[in-house]
Amino acid sequence: MPSIYLVFSLLGLAAASAAWFQSRPRGPIIMLQFLVGWLVGELALQVLALQALGTVLFAALGAFDAWPGVVGLGLSFVSAGLLIACQLRSLGARAEVAALASAHGLEVELDDVSPTHGLLHPFRMKREGVRAIRNVAYGSSLPGDKGGRNLLDVVLPAGAVASEAGAVASEAEAGRRPVLLQVHGGAWIIGDKEQQGQPLMAHLASRGWVCFAINYRLSPQATFPDHIVDVKRAIAWLREHAHEYGGDPDFICVTGGSAGGHLTGLTALSANDPRFQPGFEEVDTRVAAAVPFYGVFDWLDQAGDRGEYSMAPMLSERVLKCTPEENRELWEAGSPISFVSHEAPPLLAIQGSHDSLVFVEEARTFIRSLEEKSQQPVLYLEMNGGQHAFDCFHSVRSAYAVRAATGFLEKVRAESELRRASEA
Repeated sequence: MPSIYLVFSLLGLAAASAAWFQSRPRGPIIMLQFLVGWLVGELALQVLALQALGTVLFAALGAFDAWPGVVGLGLSFVSAGLLIACQLRSLGARAEVAALASAHGLEVELDDVSPTHGLLHPFRMKREGVRAIRNVAYGSSLPGDKGGRNLLDVVLPAGAVASEAGAVASEAEAGRRPVLLQVHGGAWIIGDKEQQGQPLMAHLASRGWVCFAINYRLSPQATFPDHIVDVKRAIAWLREHAHEYGGDPDFICVTGGSAGGHLTGLTALSANDPRFQPGFEEVDTRVAAAVPFYGVFDWLDQAGDRGEYSMAPMLSERVLKCTPEENRELWEAGSPISFVSHEAPPLLAIQGSHDSLVFVEEARTFIRSLEEKSQQPVLYLEMNGGQHAFDCFHSVRSAYAVRAATGFLEKVRAESELRRASEA
């Protein structure tokens, strides 16, 4: 039993280390590093409780009767210290968001986030006063569809819609609500509309927004630009149908994480590009604002931010199905940084400093490029210790990121309403 406890302690220390230290391993271990660092980093208190419980049980079984168990106990104290440090670092997100709000005049509510936010129910996404309508078709199923990739979910205030057929209740008729389009991630290969963005959508819906989370065609069945074409198709659908759910079709914002962050940036910067709107070139696909989370912004890695960790082999084989040498124009067309211009909409990029899949350096390069040219606000929130996908469930860091995104989006909305009133 002492030796078994020693192994238990070593595993606990390895998990806590993966969450605390920034690490970029190569090969198959990268996904293990991400998964462990992600879950342990955001659920540090829960992991600490499990480790303490395990130690008590091992003690009852005599784990400390020999030196391996005593060594294991020492290692457990070290890992407990790292877990506490992870939680304290997460609490630092409050200061990070407050600084962003102060610098850019955002109204951000921070006092409703407790130091133990998400402790008991980190994966419970239902929220009082918010409802969801599932599997609404935003267009026909196209070649490359694995099944149901042309569907979206609607997350909205409970009283905003009278029926799932789209009948509008009197509350929705009184004033159109701001619209958010959520694009899931998954390396352009996996993922589903119900898996990501839920904390942000629920929070916005509780504040009167109407949110639409879409599926889109996935590789390798689909080939770029199928992915971005589907996002644009969804915007075209929203122009015609958002009002049926109480939404304002003239005020659409877009968000998403990872591959969804890439598509968010590309959507925001490539408005009305006919290459991405086959058959509906006349539709206005501009968005009012964009919030990409840990997005991929340059498939060509022109700044060398990824170096030897290049995504090019995977992208060449599964997503674009050509190399940069074979079709550089297509690779450039898939890189949001290629579209940076003075016409960019307001944008807030959110990135974790410890992201082991999409490096923080890429976000910094993108933001610098955007700041040089954009005439609209460009905001950047770098969350210390944040791993990839940190916002997918309830945690302290996730909650503060949601508040930051909300403050930014609602400021854009307020300014849009003022312009609309002055033009009336």
